[in-house]
Amino acid sequence: MAMRITIDPITRIEGHLRIDCEVDGGKVVNSWSSGQMWRGIEVILKDRDPRDAWIFAQRICGVCTTVHAIVSVRAVENALKLKVPLNAQYIRNMIIAAHGIHDHIVHFYQLSALDWVDIVSALKADPKAAAAIAQSLSDWPLNSADEFAKVQKKVQAFVDSGQLGIFGSGYWGHPAMKLPPEVNLLAIVHYMQALDYQRRANQIVGILGSKTPHIQNLAVGGVANPINPESQSTLTLERLYKVKTLLDELGGFVQQVYLPDVAAIGALYADWTAYGAGVTTMMAVPEMPLDTRNTQFALPGGFIPAGDVGRFQAMANFSDGFFEKGVKESAKHAWYEGSGEPLHPYDGETEPKFTGFEDDAKYSWVKAPTFNGERVQVGPLANVLAMYAAGHEPTKRNLGRLLSIAAKVGGNELPLSALQSTIGRHAARAVRCAVLTETLAAQWDLLMQNIAKGDYATFNAPSFPKGEIRGFGCHEAPRGVLSHWTVIKNGKIANYQAVVPSTWNAGPRDENDALGPYEASLIGNPVADPERPLEVIRTVHSFDPCLACAIHMIDGSGEIARIKVL
Repeated sequence: MAMRITIDPITRIEGHLRIDCEVDGGKVVNSWSSGQMWRGIEVILKDRDPRDAWIFAQRICGVCTTVHAIVSVRAVENALKLKVPLNAQYIRNMIIAAHGIHDHIVHFYQLSALDWVDIVSALKADPKAAAAIAQSLSDWPLNSADEFAKVQKKVQAFVDSGQLGIFGSGYWGHPAMKLPPEVNLLAIVHYMQALDYQRRANQIVGILGSKTPHIQNLAVGGVANPINPESQSTLTLERLYKVKTLLDELGGFVQQVYLPDVAAIGALYADWTAYGAGVTTMMAVPEMPLDTRNTQFALPGGFIPAGDVGRFQAMANFSDGFFEKGVKESAKHAWYEGSGEPLHPYDGETEPKFTGFEDDAKYSWVKAPTFNGERVQVGPLANVLAMYAAGHEPTKRNLGRLLSIAAKVGGNELPLSALQSTIGRHAARAVRCAVLTETLAAQWDLLMQNIAKGDYATFNAPSFPKGEIRGFGCHEAPRGVLSHWTVIKNGKIANYQAVVPSTWNAGPRDENDALGPYEASLIGNPVADPERPLEVIRTVHSFDPCLACAIHMIDGSGEIARIKVL
């Protein structure tokens, strides 16, 4: 007899995603993904000055603030066909890369590693043996036995105090946890070190963006970073060389710690390459523009039907009609007014109508996007497969290194298709992070070379015509394809729609009742203990779910999550 499980909330950073599953015979046989909060930023933006939209739009989230700011100015610039100075492109690209590196490090270590790593088991480890394993994977200088013993002692103090703090809500001792104690200790040591390195990535965002979260340096037409090597009040060489120091440190951590850790842990959980594939049609957009017209990019993007990289179709630029015409959203199963027929974002509607959770009707605040009528998965896996299919050398090289380490640890070669799985999404994110560290360094070089030519321009003033114009901005955000769409009439916003990565992946059933990527990925997942559905959490966390991250509430009793089994 099927059993119903409700997990609400499901993430470690915010509480607006609910997952319902039916479990029969120890496996998930049906699922529902539900966003539990109405965003409504589209309504707030109506009738405002388009130059102000990015300030409001980045409040969509408290983590991914930068990405909404970037894509909002791109949408207005696209509508105006406005050129962006090279220096502004390079500065934006560096912010994008640093934010992505920060996000991926935090996702693996702080938000999802504890789905695979047993903190309590690490107390049984031999620090010398654990350090020896780490040293066999890389020559990271903080992989010493003394460092491992110090962290183990710190974790022991947590346990002895009876107050596990941030480690308090894990499923320690769960039968699906199977890493040896030494590998658990290795992961915990690097969990602690990751807290410092994600901070360094955010320092770069803060230096270039003036503040983080919620950067303050953007403008429609460029950035508000004046460049003058003679003035201390501008973006000086001193600040730029501070960025250089930080990006070099980040590159070391990602290459010597993050990527080897994911490869090793993934190899020891190789059985999880059989779970979590779900929707295998994938999409990524090109990123890191290298010219003023957004026609050349450092990172390619495109469309992969049914997971077949041999059928990859590239997206040429930020004005590509293939992307612009293909996106629609259905509200058939979402709490909005309307017929349920899918609408293009330019014609999108945001009129809330809550009716309660109904399995076969409406059950989410998240709409269901489609691309040319198909459900697609977005995110680092789609991004890495698209770049691989496009022949992007840094992607192929870093992916090859990760698979080589995994083969060394696990004793078996893993095919490219193994990436289309729960554990594969983590591997792809590590590869993308490694690519971003190289891209960040390359963008720093391009900025310095352009300044050396005497080009200090960072802004082109926008001018809004009478009548109606339309435009969209797209961005390959840490969680996948992000796009904002705007209709501007006589210099004011007439309509604004945001189609975000978590909408693509977390969306409910569409107009044809096809499952969304979260829902489809859960079908067939094992569940050893319905009272502690760790396996369900693993698969959903592998997408890096985040809905309306700015708000997090707990009730007065201190309860932060509820598992309901019916």
